[in-house]
Amino acid sequence: MTPYDFTRVCERLARDPLVRIQHNEIAVPLYVKETPVVVYVKSTGTKEKPSFVVSCDNEQHKEEAIARISLIFHWDRSLAPIHDHFMQTNLRDLFIAHEGTPIVLEFDLYFCLIKCIIHQQIHMKVAYRLTERFVHTFGERLGDLYIYPRPERIANASYDELRALSLSERKAQYIVDISRLIVEGKLRLEEMHSLSDEEVAKQLLSIRGIGPWTVQNFLLFGLGRPNVFPKGDVGLQRAIERWFQLDHRPTAKEMDEFRQMWEPYASYATFYLWRSIE
Repeated sequence: MTPYDFTRVCERLARDPLVRIQHNEIAVPLYVKETPVVVYVKSTGTKEKPSFVVSCDNEQHKEEAIARISLIFHWDRSLAPIHDHFMQTNLRDLFIAHEGTPIVLEFDLYFCLIKCIIHQQIHMKVAYRLTERFVHTFGERLGDLYIYPRPERIANASYDELRALSLSERKAQYIVDISRLIVEGKLRLEEMHSLSDEEVAKQLLSIRGIGPWTVQNFLLFGLGRPNVFPKGDVGLQRAIERWFQLDHRPTAKEMDEFRQMWEPYASYATFYLWRSIE
């Protein structure tokens, strides 16, 4: 697993309205077999020797919850070969600066997809504010935490209910309609774990409201695919322009050339470059 910097994890999740962080412990709300649980993750080690204590407020689902946490927090695979790979590239200094930063996944595939739609083409601060309103309005309260809503709740909502949160008319329609597809069994997100990136993209792009940017973010932060590179993302282009001190926004051809240099771990290049401009 080493190097693994839990402080970097806390920094990223501190902006998430679903997460509570206190004394180097993260409280994570999850659905396990449709039962809401809270999992507590506390770091007891260092970046060089990471170790964690994990507990759950529901003993019946503790084992499965810990298995989910392992995937979400990137404990199932080591960052070392990824770090070593980038030591041989033109992103060496970036990966030294952000050494041990894992890609933490969203806690749920459905909510990941909905969150991507909420975040489409708006400023990050506004996106997080709208996400928080969405969760507080339609989610369930667990003590001092909120857990994201299930698709059944949103499928039964009206477009106007979502518009009341300051979502656009189109986004309100997309979110409700996609939730209905899931409830009707026409969109099976969990089955996408076994599909290739191309197969996932083909399924999702056929759905109104889902474009390449949403698919790429879903692949990266939902399914944890290692080689995602959203070359059309303005933030990524801006990060590359700044990092390499270019006098222009990189062209599509240049973006393809960058990706080739960073494969098969383009997702990590993407994530670290985003972090460099936050």
